[in-house]
Order: sequence, then C-alpha cells, then structure tokens
Amino acid sequence: MRLRFLGSTSEAGACPSLYETDRGTIVVQGLTLIDPEARADLREVLPGESAVEVPRALLVEIARAVLTGQEPGPNGG
Repeated sequence: MRLRFLGSTSEAGACPSLYETDRGTIVVQGLTLIDPEARADLREVLPGESAVEVPRALLVEIARAVLTGQEPGPNGG
C-alpha cells in the first residue's frame, strides 16, 4: 500500500495528519485515544483496531480541498 499526504493542521506536517491510500482508503496519523471514558463510548473495536483523535478543522480543511479540486498544501488544503 502507498500513502499520499493530504494535510495537517500541525506545524511541519506533524500529527495529526491525513493520508489517502492507493486502495481508496484514508489513514489517520495521530495520538492514540487513551481516555477511558471516551474509549468506553467506542463501538465494536476489533482486534488490531485503534482510535485516534483529530481536530474537526483538519477534516473540514481536507474536505474543502478535495471538494474544490485543490491540491492540499504542505500543512493542509
């Protein structure tokens, strides 16, 4: 599988970041969700799965770039 960087709202492209794959999926890079109460709210977490937290602004920025056909920049759309 190959990844293409879509963007980040962090300095110098650090996490959290989003990538698209050559398989038509999205990869999220970020800090693992460790808050026990939040983890308890997750549904049906399978072996090998994890959850990461990303800012809403990152998802909005990348979605806007994709919908308008813009190439995401070094720190996002």
